[in-house]
Amino acid sequence: MIDHELPSLVRARGLTRRDFVRTAVGSGFAAAVRPVPAQTVRTTSDGLQVGQVLVPVEGLRIPAYRAAPAGKAGAPVVLVASEIFGVHEYIADVCRRLALQGWFAIAPELFVRQGDAAAYGEVARLVAELTARTPDAQVAADLDACVTWAGAEGADSSRLGITGFGWGGRAAWMYAAHQPGLKAGVAWYGPVARALHAGDRTALDVASRIKAPMLGLYGAADGGIPNDTVSRMRESLVAAGNVRSEIVLYPDTPHAFHADYRPTYRKAQAEDGWKRCLAWLRANGAG
Repeated sequence: MIDHELPSLVRARGLTRRDFVRTAVGSGFAAAVRPVPAQTVRTTSDGLQVGQVLVPVEGLRIPAYRAAPAGKAGAPVVLVASEIFGVHEYIADVCRRLALQGWFAIAPELFVRQGDAAAYGEVARLVAELTARTPDAQVAADLDACVTWAGAEGADSSRLGITGFGWGGRAAWMYAAHQPGLKAGVAWYGPVARALHAGDRTALDVASRIKAPMLGLYGAADGGIPNDTVSRMRESLVAAGNVRSEIVLYPDTPHAFHADYRPTYRKAQAEDGWKRCLAWLRANGAG
């Protein structure tokens, strides 16, 4: 990244450097959420190369948070797709957790063309004005660009994985259908029966195109993702011959159970899911 450069995307949106850095570096939380400090995990950056980077894509340079083992070439790449709140402190922390385990983790700000997710105080407005205006094709292109960029930085993009949370969990499913080079993915409570942008398809619609082994981690008490849709996703994968994929449904568990900064956090399920996530990526060629 060139520190003194303000990308054309930011100038076009009328943002100052201060605005750009605030929305891009993975610090702080979105206005729409109230963090629970007592349970929020803080992961060290010791031994890591961390911080904001700019990734070239389609004539623009989009901001992303990168965490990787310092001085280590050839680390496997894992894409981290954020919740609807964008790349804030929790997503950056997830990247550091992955980097400490040996991955080159990168989380692009996938909503940057549409606006600043951190600035929205109301979830309904955030969804209507930002996430619902972010098409799957744009997301896939941005994720592909991150893979290319990571490879140019010395990471091993042939060992490619993805993980995502909520909105990003759905993005993980959709990216698996898009990217034939993906080795494995882990989708945390991503909707499978809803298209979040008009004209896009659902994860169920594209299940037959998913060839990589995918791990889905869901809560049985998730009011926004009916259990039967999760079961249908499992059945669709098996019907398409993807028998390596697996879906875990945690009893009495809400949406966003891994999000340690939110009241929905469930420590036992989050820790179990995290162990499964790491083991899944490693066992399937993405680690």
